[in-house]
This record gives sequence, structure tokens and C-alpha cells, in this order.
Amino acid sequence: MKKLRKIMAFLLALVMVLALCACTKPMPIAAGKTTVGVKDGETVGQGATAFSVEVKDAEGKATKFTVQTDEKTVGAALQKLNIISGEDSQYGLYIKEVIGITADYDKDGTYWAFYVDGQYALTGADLTDVKAGAVYTFAVEKMQ
Repeated sequence: MKKLRKIMAFLLALVMVLALCACTKPMPIAAGKTTVGVKDGETVGQGATAFSVEVKDAEGKATKFTVQTDEKTVGAALQKLNIISGEDSQYGLYIKEVIGITADYDKDGTYWAFYVDGQYALTGADLTDVKAGAVYTFAVEKMQ
């Protein structure tokens, strides 16, 4: 009888742990990706300067979060946190992935457009200075 109670208690505890795990929402990290996902409304990083980031996928779904950093450029801050990744090119960092979402120009003509406070940026993220309170947007867009 004691052995049956122990088994039942163990199974009950196991069911409770599994139920708790099912209720949590982990950060989305797609298999084979080099960047990490973030939750909408989350604050990531550490530092004296805070700015907002908005990421819009190909369907227009937006994820907004805050970054705190001591880095000098937006690109450096986001690369340090593994939020963006890409390749170095003659024009600077060619961003291919943001929070686990890939834009592949060679495959489907999409790319990551970069905006500063709602205006199309004149420089890439790696050349754009961090400005406290600014909103930096990355949006998957398609060449027409």
C-alpha cells in the first residue's frame, strides 16, 4: 500500500510539472537559427541607454521590445544580444535574420528594411548611432 502511494504521489508530481511546463511560453528560437527570439513587451540587455525595437514579419505581425545598452550603434547592440545576424558586405552589415525570422532576397525577394522613428534609415543598423528613446524598426519587405 505504501509503495502504491509513493507511485501515485510521483505520478501526480510529474503531471503537475508537465502542466506547468505546458503553460509557459518560451522564447521562440527556430532550429538552425543564429538569433534569439524575444517576447512582445520584453526588456533585454543592460546599459545606460534604452531604445525601442519593432520587428515586423512578412505577414505584418509586430513584436515590440526595449533594449538597454552601452554600445554606440544599433547594430552593435543588437548583434551583442544575438537579436540580429547577417553578413559583412561592402556596404556594411547585410542583415538576414532578426529574432529568428529570416528574410532571403535570393529565395523570395524579401529583405530587412530598417527605419528610425518611422523614417526609412539613410544608414544601416551597424552605422546608426544609438539614440535614447528612439524607435528602430526592422520590417520584412519585398522588392517590387
